[in-house]
Amino acid sequence: MKRNRTALITGSAKGLGVRIAHELAAEGMDIALNYRTSAEEANKLREELIQRYDVNTLLIQGDVSRSEDAEQMVKTVIEAWNRLDILVLNAGPYIKERKKLADYKIGEWDQMIHGNLSSAFYLCRAAIPHMRRNRWGRIITIGFEKAQTAPGWMYRSAFAAAKTGLVSLTRTIALEEAEYGITANMVCPGDIVGEAKEKYITDVRGLSDPGTPVGRPGTGEDIARAITFFCSEYSDFITGTVLEVTGGKDVLNKYKLEREK
Repeated sequence: MKRNRTALITGSAKGLGVRIAHELAAEGMDIALNYRTSAEEANKLREELIQRYDVNTLLIQGDVSRSEDAEQMVKTVIEAWNRLDILVLNAGPYIKERKKLADYKIGEWDQMIHGNLSSAFYLCRAAIPHMRRNRWGRIITIGFEKAQTAPGWMYRSAFAAAKTGLVSLTRTIALEEAEYGITANMVCPGDIVGEAKEKYITDVRGLSDPGTPVGRPGTGEDIARAITFFCSEYSDFITGTVLEVTGGKDVLNKYKLEREK
């Protein structure tokens, strides 16, 4: 990976964002860490990246679902480094409670749509002109298994609607911005939850997960490595792609199987 590339990772103080930040920093990239409320965790991660990889880092507080915050995030990166090469749209709210569409509150629907779909519009709209200027850019969005087929997902109607919309947005950006050397791809994680989001692959070697065909649990590093691949200088021929990183597990239908037990 070419050094001195800059990356803005949203929602990077916890979970998958932590492993993504480590993977990109290990490639020599300067990292802008976005957080909404987790200032302590973001500061800790910033120190880890500086000490381990000797890269420049920024901390940027902001809510991606607010257009003014999203625009300010990009502005902060440009003012500091005069370029933004990589945008990883990792932040996105998720309602853990299982509920059917008719049981959603208006505010919950808005939270899912604005946090997972509108936020991508705000950030890409702000970032793309700077990528065009340098005729190089990488945009990575995060989806879910089968998102590219617009499947039904019981109890996750708002989240699924936002993310399937994000598939189309990602592919549209890929088409519109290809002439400027900008690629846009989506990575779809499998059933990786809790502490596993921040784990390395070596942490789970030897652990058994009968519910996943490959036989082991997934980790944040599995996702981060896929994202790093899309960010490579040599991945310029890959755009508009939706890549599932699931270990072969059928995540959507696990709820149906649980009900049938």
